[in-house]
Amino acid sequence: KLGAVHKPKYLWIGCADARVPANEIMGEEPGSVFVLRNVANMVVNTDFNLMSALQYAMDVLKIPDIIVCGHYDCGGVRASTKTNDHVAPLENWLRNIRDVYRLHQAELDSISDPEKRHRRLVELNVIEQCINLYKTGSVQRRYMDKTLPYSSPRIHACVFDPKDGILQPLDVDFNKYLNQYYSVYDLYSVYKDNPIPKTQKNLGNVLLKNKEYVNSKKEQDPQFFDKLGAVHKPKYLWIGCADARV
Repeated sequence: KLGAVHKPKYLWIGCADARVPANEIMGEEPGSVFVLRNVANMVVNTDFNLMSALQYAMDVLKIPDIIVCGHYDCGGVRASTKTNDHVAPLENWLRNIRDVYRLHQAELDSISDPEKRHRRLVELNVIEQCINLYKTGSVQRRYMDKTLPYSSPRIHACVFDPKDGILQPLDVDFNKYLNQYYSVYDLYSVYKDNPIPKTQKNLGNVLLKNKEYVNSKKEQDPQFFDKLGAVHKPKYLWIGCADARV
């Protein structure tokens, strides 16, 4: 069955961090999740790897749901808040996260606790990457497809916590942003008169499977997430295809 067809249910845009394996924390079998990963789960318009995969996911695979997932204790997000030159190309990449901080500087600077500020920046970064998806022609063209009973793709903003294994959807009203910026980014006039429905309820099955994943890991090793959250020391760097079967 796996070799016969490639029809994933989800497009996952996540961090390359080894503690955030998409299929496993979603409880999904191979073939279900088309996975794109980079440092700090970014959607950057000059990233031809991501943009070409996004176009393929929308135009060819016609995936109905996109999950943008950040995670707490993100090394990329932490590095972006240090005023050090991390040297190109990494420094160029981290500048995109610094731009997120700039957009939300008043809110972030008002948070005195450094760890709470980090966690909020992780969340705001996820939201901004979702907004970047709404800006793309690939996503907007999919919204023009009237053959589905709902607006597609549905874009979900989520955060994963390696310390407890929980995948948490963020409560975001993307219409607030789209109403503000549609005159700049709406290439096909799809957002002005077509409000985006809230999408958290569409993740119900994923969140249920995530709880099963957490319980299973705790049964095997009660200290599993304590260890997972304590250190990030992967053994391998995997460079592979986004194909959901791999």
